[in-house]
Amino acid sequence: MRSLLLDSPISRLGYLWGTTVGFTWGFIWSAGRVERRGGLWVFRGMPNWTFGRGGVCVGGCYLTHDNVSDTVLEHEAVHQQQWRRYGFLMPWLYAMAGRDPLKNRFEIEAGLEKGGYLR
Repeated sequence: MRSLLLDSPISRLGYLWGTTVGFTWGFIWSAGRVERRGGLWVFRGMPNWTFGRGGVCVGGCYLTHDNVSDTVLEHEAVHQQQWRRYGFLMPWLYAMAGRDPLKNRFEIEAGLEKGGYLR
C-alpha cells in the first residue's frame, strides 16, 4: 500500500490536482505579479484571508501577499516536494500534523527558520 500512494503515479496525480487547485485559486485572487521562481509558481498580491500564515504551498503553487524572500521560497520548495511525495494525502496529513508549526513535521522538515517561524 505504501508504494502505491507515496512517490507513485497516484501521488503525482495528487500533486497535479493540488497544482491545478493552486493555479485556480491564484488566478482568481492574485492582484500582484505571477512568476516562476525556483520551480514554484508564485502568486503575489493575494488577500490575506485566501491563505494561512505568510503564504501557502498548494502543489506547485505558492500563494502569498508579499512573503517572497529567497529563504521563504526555499522553505516552500520543500513543501512542493512533500506534495509530490504525498499527493492527495498531503492536505490531510498536514492537518493531522497540527497547526503549531513548531510541532508540525512538515514545517520542521521544510525548515522552521527558513519559514520564518524562528528568529
